[in-house]
Amino acid sequence: MKELSLKYGCNPNQKPSRIYMQEGELPIEIMNGRPGYINFLDALNSWQLVKELKAATGLPAAASFKHVSPAGAAVGLPLSDTLKKIYFVDDLNMELSPIACAYARARGADRMSSYGDFVALSDTCDAAVATLLKREVSDGVIAPDFTEEALQILRDKRKGTYNVIKIDPMYVPAPVETKQCFGITFEQGRNEIRLDDPALFENIPTRNKTFDDEARRDLVIALITLKYTQSNSVCYVKDGQAIGIGAGQQSRIHCTRLAGNKADIWWLRQHPKVMALPFVKNIRRADRDNTIDVYLSDDSDDVLRDGMWQMFFSERPEPLSREEKKEWIAHLTGVSLGSDAFFPFGDNIERAHKSGVKYIAQAGGSVRDDNVIETCDKYDIACAFTSVRLFHH
Repeated sequence: MKELSLKYGCNPNQKPSRIYMQEGELPIEIMNGRPGYINFLDALNSWQLVKELKAATGLPAAASFKHVSPAGAAVGLPLSDTLKKIYFVDDLNMELSPIACAYARARGADRMSSYGDFVALSDTCDAAVATLLKREVSDGVIAPDFTEEALQILRDKRKGTYNVIKIDPMYVPAPVETKQCFGITFEQGRNEIRLDDPALFENIPTRNKTFDDEARRDLVIALITLKYTQSNSVCYVKDGQAIGIGAGQQSRIHCTRLAGNKADIWWLRQHPKVMALPFVKNIRRADRDNTIDVYLSDDSDDVLRDGMWQMFFSERPEPLSREEKKEWIAHLTGVSLGSDAFFPFGDNIERAHKSGVKYIAQAGGSVRDDNVIETCDKYDIACAFTSVRLFHH
């Protein structure tokens, strides 16, 4: 198949629309559904991300994409009982395969942003992943293969319209890529930089120069995730998964704050009060996720006041005070932080420190590098200057 007609482009008024190859055949096969323009943008960007994560770490990888940026990305490390509970996979009567663990982590890190996502898997989609996918609100999945059992499960999803794309894992695109804007064609070499190169972590200007193996792995995950995130962007990673991604902000400090707030929420969801929230029976998954998000926000009264809490809880839970939140977040440590370009000021480091960041990888090259290094030293943070910019547009 050389081309595929689409229903419309980014918006329903943008017709005609298609994807096509100038040379050769499309490296995809539609196994179910009718993916659209944005679906394919999410699918092809997310596939590149998980393929690179697998190559860099040797572990199965998954990503949850929304609006051409990842909401979550992870490798397939085993899940603790706590993570199983906060990712709402503790009720499954089946063993989670490594690729299923990767998906649970990618989807679970930021469930609000992952609502209606497109999923990418580096490995064959098995029945465990399909079972998890079937009960989430999702637009589709791309993977190098699917088991027959997984296909049967996914073809029953969304009244048979769920988008399932199989991609040729051996496909290699041309080294030069083009795109158009306002009728003008842009051309550039593909960004083929290897982000698992140890040389990227050789320039460490901070006093703390120690990156253990897990920190290096997590920084590589952060950088690869940023390579496919709309810029400006930063990514917080812990234990093999992104826990906070800030994408598409005009100011880097706003990226750092946005991603840091998401990392804090990920950690706060593990607070005993949150894990013990007495939800009413049969509450919808999306309503439960939104309720947790509001409960943890400064607007918690929106779900706790009389006349409202009864919609979500069997009994009114105690709010989580600002002091309790601060105390709990203080226990978040060992976090790695990547940035797709240099940090211009030390304020980014101040914010990162509040979310337990201990390791940083960033381009360096700011006129205020001295201020950034000084702030890292203040908190004994190890920071590598990679000299690599990872803008993605």
